[in-house]
Amino acid sequence: MSNIQSDAFVFFGASGDLAYKKIFPALYAMVKRGTLSVPVIGVARTNWNLDQFRARAQESLEANGPLDRAVFDKLSRLLHYVSGDYNDPATFNAVRHELGRACSPAYYLAIPPVLFGNVVERLQESECSKGARVIVEKPFGTDLESARQLNAILLSKFPEKDIFRIDHYLGKRPVHNMLYARFANSLLESFWYRGHVESIQITMAEEFGVQGRGQFYDQTGTMRDVIQNHLFQVLTNLTMDPPVRMDSESIRDEKVKVLKAIAPITTNSVLRGQFRGYKSEKGVAADSKTETFAAVRLEINSWRWQGVPIYIRAGKCLPVTCTEVLVRLRRPPRLFPQASLPNHYRLRITPDEVQALGMMMKSPSDEMLGEPIEMIARPETGPEEMEAYERLLHDAMAGDATLFAREDYVEEAWRIVDPVLKANSQVYDYEPGTWGPDQIEQKIAPPDGWHNPAVKAPVGVEKKEKAA
Repeated sequence: MSNIQSDAFVFFGASGDLAYKKIFPALYAMVKRGTLSVPVIGVARTNWNLDQFRARAQESLEANGPLDRAVFDKLSRLLHYVSGDYNDPATFNAVRHELGRACSPAYYLAIPPVLFGNVVERLQESECSKGARVIVEKPFGTDLESARQLNAILLSKFPEKDIFRIDHYLGKRPVHNMLYARFANSLLESFWYRGHVESIQITMAEEFGVQGRGQFYDQTGTMRDVIQNHLFQVLTNLTMDPPVRMDSESIRDEKVKVLKAIAPITTNSVLRGQFRGYKSEKGVAADSKTETFAAVRLEINSWRWQGVPIYIRAGKCLPVTCTEVLVRLRRPPRLFPQASLPNHYRLRITPDEVQALGMMMKSPSDEMLGEPIEMIARPETGPEEMEAYERLLHDAMAGDATLFAREDYVEEAWRIVDPVLKANSQVYDYEPGTWGPDQIEQKIAPPDGWHNPAVKAPVGVEKKEKAA
């Protein structure tokens, strides 16, 4: 049923935080764009009636900005609500009733993974799962074994082609467009291999801390929260080979090949840090060893990338909020008195989208001296740009799995980080507002050092910037 459009959207956890912050705004945007006109059924344990559910949706949307009443009225007419326990067959009989004539629904499990088993079992028992898709939210497991168990639960009731594992990062336009930038421009592809690339860095910095989510974060940590999923997705988009076709399976095949070529990370190739003050956060254990910062070094043992070190770091309470990629190229022979800096390609994913080529230019003086410049491209964005969740829900309901993680991808990603998660390696303190523990430069340091993103550079296509 991969090409059949879903004729109903059912989301479990409809009274929760994710629905309030992300799902209602995405559904509203789809109605506004004209891509959603099917029944939308919210399911939750909260004892609401339909009017209360509609009021919750309105509250969510008004918190995001001015409300277009005509659009909301259209969405409101699509809404249905089922209140009940996820263990009670009566809840799923009520869902079946609300589905009416729909025969190809999409079920979004915006609920804790521990509830997946009960829900998919009840969906099958009530004959709600026939012809359906299921969409599940990350985190998809906490390690390799738990991911395999979750996959087994879902695959016992749904075929892989009808399982859509959401990583909202893939819905972001810069990540989504990464493949286009690579494979539509011969300029980039001409140097995109080990013969020209010296190293690759991926940084995801967050200026804020755990923001009241201490209990959740203390059970998760940076490796699980963003490196194993978000940043591995960025890595595979950056380094995959061109797919033979642009269908979802061909693209996902190439991404899995990248992960298969990466050896498990060892403790010698990782540095974990924790910002000072983290243990004072509500819900955090007094003796917590959970990392709020992590840096890893790995290598892709493939024909294209063998020998190119890849450095990934992520952390909270860093100097800026920014996600950026830096690809450093190998130095040319040094013909001039001043040692040239390496050329680079820079891709900023958040908070804005930037692509830049860094190179050396002769200085204005008469001497043969150089200075680094960047040629910067910033794509235009407009009010019609899709947010991540809108794009992902639209694609899932259309049966397009390109932006979703496949079973083998999820398990390969966990395989790579599993040894480090179980090793209980040392955690170093760092001051909030710095770039992580001081020990990073001795333990995990790229050639020519780390590139620290700056997010306040002026707009310009010929802006001279500090060399990366």
